[in-house]
Amino acid sequence: MSESFTRISSGGPWEDRYGYARAVVAGPHVLVSGCTATVGGEVQHVGDAYNQTLTAFSVALDAVEKAGTSKSDVVRTRIYIVNADDFEAAGRAHGEVFGDVRPACTSVQIAGLVDPRMLVEVEVEAYRQERAS
Repeated sequence: MSESFTRISSGGPWEDRYGYARAVVAGPHVLVSGCTATVGGEVQHVGDAYNQTLTAFSVALDAVEKAGTSKSDVVRTRIYIVNADDFEAAGRAHGEVFGDVRPACTSVQIAGLVDPRMLVEVEVEAYRQERAS
């Protein structure tokens, strides 16, 4: 059944190494893997949760667009933050990106991410109507 799935790569080094796709299109669902503020192999905006959140959502939305959907098709987001004190900054960034879309959103404080410079990781899910064949 995997033939009915489309896998989207961002070209990041970890996808091949660890065996995952940046996003998977499964029918009308676009499921984007966790995204951080790592661009070109470097963590961006060290110490700045707000800008890390904006960057992580930019990475995620790039995958959404590669799947043939757009920001307006996003129905769910998840924000994982290392420091509870960064919730306001991450939430503000989420509001700036998705304020007009208003997807379901979950925010969770976690113990840490794989690189201690990473403060935020996000996930995005989009939904698109099936296209007629």
